[in-house]
Amino acid sequence: MKRFEQSISFAGLFNGENKKPSLILLLTPVILTTYKYYGTKPFYLSQLSQTFILFNNVELTAALYTFFSTFVLLGVIPALIVKFVFKERLASYGVQFGDVKFGLKTFLILAPIMVLSTYPSAHMPQFLAEYPLYKGAGSSAATFLNHAFAYLFFYLGWEFFFRGFMQFGLREKLGDWNAILVQTALSCLLHIGKPDGEIYSSILGALVWGVIAFRSRSLLFVLLMHWLLGVSLDFFICFVK
Repeated sequence: MKRFEQSISFAGLFNGENKKPSLILLLTPVILTTYKYYGTKPFYLSQLSQTFILFNNVELTAALYTFFSTFVLLGVIPALIVKFVFKERLASYGVQFGDVKFGLKTFLILAPIMVLSTYPSAHMPQFLAEYPLYKGAGSSAATFLNHAFAYLFFYLGWEFFFRGFMQFGLREKLGDWNAILVQTALSCLLHIGKPDGEIYSSILGALVWGVIAFRSRSLLFVLLMHWLLGVSLDFFICFVK
């Protein structure tokens, strides 16, 4: 009983080296649940589309709402926690150039593979129903470029939360591989509802990008790869029939 009481004491939960990983693991389900229920396109369409519309375009507003919510909930809020609660530098969470030589080499090798891997998906009904998030993205080249730029904010939030806040934040306590596996599991679960092929591939992607983030000491290269993957899929859907 004594060991049991010591192992689950609230004092021990937030003492010393336990404080940061405990906060990360407690805040993660709160942030992700809030995001899933209130930060995505379905919530906008069901709850806000009658009162809040940008450019007189509901579909465009729904996509922009998703991008902005992801950036704020998964990016800005965790970054503020790092700065003002943990009182640490964002560079320690991958917000830096890191090992540019390794990062560029990895990007140049993997980016073409990722672009080509999206081509078959662009012809599958499940993916056509899901993407692009803004269905009018292919109406013109200028519209698509604006869509691609706005989409970057989605990936900024996503990458900082999973590969930055979680993975870099948990590595000291859990070790490198366990930190990678934890973010892989949760990022995969957040894909539920997407096409099944995307869910399974998200596991491999999270593992590979997790390793690259640690090796390069930066989120920059995985951010660019992930963004390019999403934009390539949208491009093939919109312009390559």
